Amino acid sequence: MTLKEFLNNGDVFAKNSGACITEIREGYARGEMTVTKAHLNAGGVCQGGALFTLADLVFAAISNSRGKLTFGLENTITFLHSAFEGDKLIAEAVETLNHHKIPFCEIKVRNQHGDLICSMTGIAYRKEKPMNLDGLQ
Repeated sequence: MTLKEFLNNGDVFAKNSGACITEIREGYARGEMTVTKAHLNAGGVCQGGALFTLADLVFAAISNSRGKLTFGLENTITFLHSAFEGDKLIAEAVETLNHHKIPFCEIKVRNQHGDLICSMTGIAYRKEKPMNLDGLQ
């Protein structure tokens, strides 16, 4: 099983939300989610928790892309624009600092037009335990 399969099948909450990983490389990850009626808040726009779920899934992918089991410690998310039903959201994560214990990452979520919907930063804790997976993709 690859890391991509592990996350796309094993993160049941993200899977049920429609979020999925589309690409993983060391230090980079990408994921997608289409906003459906189920993602909308009372104001008729995509609920912040749905946006965070997509960003957090991509954060998990990039954090674990070095082959060692890694868990998030802290995330900060800023919502910049609304996402609407039918929008295709693309989240991209880059590893700003590949620290052996505490990696730091930046995640940007954009819509199909390239508009920046939200920005998230995250730090994680990398354990010594290898993931024993068959690659990233």
